[in-house]
Amino acid sequence: MTAKKAQTENQILKIITETLEDMKAEDVITIDLAGKTSIASYMVVASGTSNRHVSSIAQKIEENLKSAGCRCTMEGEVKADWVLIDAFDVIVHIFRPEVREFYNLEKMWLSAANLRKD
Repeated sequence: MTAKKAQTENQILKIITETLEDMKAEDVITIDLAGKTSIASYMVVASGTSNRHVSSIAQKIEENLKSAGCRCTMEGEVKADWVLIDAFDVIVHIFRPEVREFYNLEKMWLSAANLRKD
């Protein structure tokens, strides 16, 4: 990985994690996927307290990324049970707590992240 790509990934991750903190997201987990999958270098999973909170968090992340010149796409914002933000190097999942518990993505991805690639 080039130094510029790593810097960009870290910038995107910082924007996302700071926004999650500012917006009072709960149970934020960052999973390092570098070298484990080609879909992204990091995955961030967080919870909002309600559909409105999930939607507000997602909109603020999208706004902050775009203000910094970073591209992203977003899905699920209408229903806001689970919003996916794809910032290319970083994927963000924001859930209502019961939806997060049902899908339990972090368990699956933490297991994958802990696998050694030989």
